[in-house]
Amino acid sequence: MSSSRVVRTVTRVTFLEPTSPRRRQLMRSRRRRRRAAAAAAVALAGAAIAAAALTLVADATDDAPVPSATKARARPQAAAAPVAPPRPARRPVPKEIRGIHLHMSFASQLDRFVALRSSGLNTIELDVKDEAGRLAFAPRSVPLARAIGAARPYNRPRHVARRLHAHGIYLIGRVVVFQDPPLAEARPELAVQRADGSVWRAASGHAWVNPYDRRVWDYSVGVAEAAARAGFDEIQFDYVRFPSDGDLSAIRYPRGGTGADAGTIARFVRYASKRLRPLGARVSADVFGLAATLDVGVGQAPRLLSEHVDALYPMVYPSHFTPGSYGLADPNAAPGPTVEQALRDFRRALRGRRTRLVPWLQDFSLGRAYGEADVVAQVRAARAAGADGFMLWDPHGRYTAAALAPP
Repeated sequence: MSSSRVVRTVTRVTFLEPTSPRRRQLMRSRRRRRRAAAAAAVALAGAAIAAAALTLVADATDDAPVPSATKARARPQAAAAPVAPPRPARRPVPKEIRGIHLHMSFASQLDRFVALRSSGLNTIELDVKDEAGRLAFAPRSVPLARAIGAARPYNRPRHVARRLHAHGIYLIGRVVVFQDPPLAEARPELAVQRADGSVWRAASGHAWVNPYDRRVWDYSVGVAEAAARAGFDEIQFDYVRFPSDGDLSAIRYPRGGTGADAGTIARFVRYASKRLRPLGARVSADVFGLAATLDVGVGQAPRLLSEHVDALYPMVYPSHFTPGSYGLADPNAAPGPTVEQALRDFRRALRGRRTRLVPWLQDFSLGRAYGEADVVAQVRAARAAGADGFMLWDPHGRYTAAALAPP
């Protein structure tokens, strides 16, 4: 047949039939190519959707950035083990810390305190969580703080950190740990208790939470992590101890503890340090001024704590020492010698450690009126004892500018 196609009629159905085997092979080849092209188009569309999803994830999180899809396609690599994100860079610690403490309520007056830089100030400690259990802000990562009504809108931590860093100020966040009335009252199973299961209270009326309970640890460390992520350079734990006043004989610890245990406090600090240091924050602890001289019964052992912290801050307020301490008839009348003797005991306790020693000094009146000469005498004593700086405390935020002068 000379025609390449022939028309056949079968029960009124008309169709064309290729008559050449070569022709049939070419048509099948074209169909395969069309299917392959369609599959490739679908794959490219899927890649575009995946790239868009990665971009949305990167925009929505504060965690380590996600590599862009463009770079991933440009440099295909074999699957590899995940790489930990780099540790955030730490701001340097001042060679000599010259600092003050501010309650969270002073956050709106920062400029007034930043002005003390001209006198020598280089460090500010700001409350993140105070002895009343209040938080200075409401971290989304700690929903329990909101649930128990502890979170307050005193400041925006990232904004505070940026402002103080812009002035060259080292920023410490104070986190009170085991005195926590809101948590103890909202979750009595976490509280220090009495024999009948009711919440025990100190002489001040404040409730405490159980140092033996890991759930308590997680709560305060979660608050500390939020501050570290916001840019605080150091987290300083206060009330990192067992209760010291009230009817101590009535205390019961729900998880089996029997009393003030220095090992438990040290384990808490170690746990906190492991969680905070990867965020770029240093870790420190406040301790009683006599903690290096004798066992004060609250679970604070400076040498044991020094294994896990970057700095210890002993509260060597002369008004807090009893007559006869260090052979002084009235330690409050001799602020310089009192501070120097207390710090020499801490130096001995920390011998061989790299832990910084930064005392809290008294810039308030208690027992007698304190003036500039009394505060300056404490600063000189701290330097004579080889301290790495000092912090001043006045509950009213009235600080002696002359005491902040560099050496």
